[in-house]
Amino acid sequence: MNITTRTGRRLAAAMVGFCAILLPGAALAASSTPSASARPAAHATTPACETPGLVIWLDTNGNGGAGSVYYNLKLTNLSGHACTLNGFPFINAVSLTGSLLGHRAAFTGGPAHQVTLNQGETATAEFQIVNVLNFLPSQCKPVTAAGFRIFPPNQTRAKVVPFPFGACSANGAVYMSVRPVTK
Repeated sequence: MNITTRTGRRLAAAMVGFCAILLPGAALAASSTPSASARPAAHATTPACETPGLVIWLDTNGNGGAGSVYYNLKLTNLSGHACTLNGFPFINAVSLTGSLLGHRAAFTGGPAHQVTLNQGETATAEFQIVNVLNFLPSQCKPVTAAGFRIFPPNQTRAKVVPFPFGACSANGAVYMSVRPVTK
């Protein structure tokens, strides 16, 4: 028997012995670590509130002062799951035919903070409408709006909220403003 064969046999025996020692430990470790499919999913972030899952309405108990009326715009989550709102709603006055009237509501106040709404909870955005008779008729071209087209924060679909009020049909005057949503 030559030295190479004897050394090879000893090396092979040592490796078998070494594996026999490590294999039970590796098997035990593998059984205590869940597989990727058995692990719970990482906690997902709460999705944004999408327009179809919201009821958007105006609390018509306005608070008047200094030629304006302040209302609370309400966004109620009826999506069936928690969702978030962050920012300002986009608000346009609309005619009976759905045409936009004048400027969209200006953003005022801030900064915006993320609001999480559970099923059935409501967020609020304070909304101001200036009396359009405060503007020059040529600057405003007053008309009666049929309501509002409202886009929730960071959404591309709107809902129309009926509410007749004095609006400007010209783009010269900014007659509405809105604050960010709060809870």
